[in-house]
Amino acid sequence: MTFQEFLSGTPAGDYIFQKGPYEKQIQSAVSMLKEAESVLIGAGAGLSAAAGLVYSGKRFTDNFPEFIEKYGMTDMYSAGFYPFPSEEARWGYWSKHVYVNRIAVEALGLYKKLYEIIKEKDYFVLTTNADHQFYKAGFDHDRIFATQGDYGYIQCRYGCHKKVYDDVELMKKMNQAREDCLIPSGMVPVCPVCGGPMTMNLRCDQYFVEDDAWHKAEAGFGMFLKECEKKKTVLFELGVGFNTPIIIRFPFEKLMQRHRNMRLIRLNLDEAAVPASLGKRAVGINADIARSVEDIAEGACAG
Repeated sequence: MTFQEFLSGTPAGDYIFQKGPYEKQIQSAVSMLKEAESVLIGAGAGLSAAAGLVYSGKRFTDNFPEFIEKYGMTDMYSAGFYPFPSEEARWGYWSKHVYVNRIAVEALGLYKKLYEIIKEKDYFVLTTNADHQFYKAGFDHDRIFATQGDYGYIQCRYGCHKKVYDDVELMKKMNQAREDCLIPSGMVPVCPVCGGPMTMNLRCDQYFVEDDAWHKAEAGFGMFLKECEKKKTVLFELGVGFNTPIIIRFPFEKLMQRHRNMRLIRLNLDEAAVPASLGKRAVGINADIARSVEDIAEGACAG
C-alpha cells in the first residue's frame, strides 16, 4: 500500500465515547499490545503537548515576551502564520521557535516511555510532529515517517529543487544574534539554486519539498503496512484530533475496517471517541496521555 492509498477512502465516522472504568480500558490496551506482532504508532500534536511541548499559555509567554509585546502574538501555532513585515522579522521569530521546540529540548520522558513499550516489537512511526522527539528518544530512524516536515530543515520557499538543508547551526547563530525580534540582514538564508527566499520545511502549501529522505521513509512505511496485513497489528494512536484527521486518524479507521487482524488504541485528552462499528477491536481512552502511557507501560512491560 502506498501512502496515497493509505490516505484514500472514507472513515467510519459513527463515533462513540466508550464507557467503562479507566483501569479496564488500560487493561484492554495492555492486552492488545501484548498480543501484537506489529505496532504502528500514529502521533499528533497532542502527544508532544502531553510531553510538555505546549505552544500556548505560560510556556509561550515565558519564552516569547518580546514577540508578544511587538506583534501581539497569542501562541506559537498561530505565530507561525503571522504576516511578518520582512525576512529579518520572519527568521527572527522562526529562529526562536526552532530553538525552543527543536534544539534546546532533549528527549522527553513521555517519548522515552513510549519507546520502552514498543521497542521489542516490530514497529513503525507515522507522525505529523516536526519536533524530532521520536528520533531523540531512541526510535530507529529508519522506522519513522515525519510526513509534515521537521523544524531542523529549511527549503526553497517555492520548492525550485527537491532538497532540504539542515538548519540547526544556523538557527543557533540566529538565536544569538537576534535583537528587537530581528536577525541581521546578512543572516537571512537565500536559496542556493534560484536565489529566492527560503522557508521552513513544513507542509503548509504546494511548495513543500519531499526530498529523497522523505521518499525513503514513505517507502519504508508502505512496506511496513504491507507486512501488517499478515500480522496481529495494533494501531497505536496518540494525540491525533480533528485538526488534520486525514493523515492518521481517518486512515487508521479505514485500516480497521479492511483488516480484522488489526486493533486500535486511541489516546486523547478530549477526542478519543472511536467508531462504534469497531466494537471491542478498538479502545478509546479519554484521559491525560502522559498518564495513560505510564499506566500502559506499567502493564505492558510487566512480566
